[in-house]
Amino acid sequence: MKDQTRVIAALLIGAAAGAALGLLLAPEKGETVRDGIADYINDLVDAAKDKAQSASGNLKEYSNNAYDKARAKFNGVADLVTDYAASAIDTAQAKANDLKDNAQSKFEEAKTKVKNGSNDLNHSVQNS
Repeated sequence: MKDQTRVIAALLIGAAAGAALGLLLAPEKGETVRDGIADYINDLVDAAKDKAQSASGNLKEYSNNAYDKARAKFNGVADLVTDYAASAIDTAQAKANDLKDNAQSKFEEAKTKVKNGSNDLNHSVQNS
């Protein structure tokens, strides 16, 4: 592949050199030849500018697409994290409520046992 590229590049360089020599050695006035060369160079410069603008536009479009894709993925991950956090908070609140209810129930049981114990003790002291 590299050899083919070198051959093509050599042919293009040879063609450009031949064209330049042909212009320089043509039996035209020097001013006409200079104008022709100047026009040719201006055309090359314009073509290079067009290619650069096209490449710049393509690069800008590619970077915008890459940015949009990355942003969409980040937003997707952020949404997943938000959903996970909300789920974790809901689970923690449910467990805290269960623990509170269980603690309240145990407290009521203990309170009843202490009250019953003190009533029994009170009855036994009064009956003695």
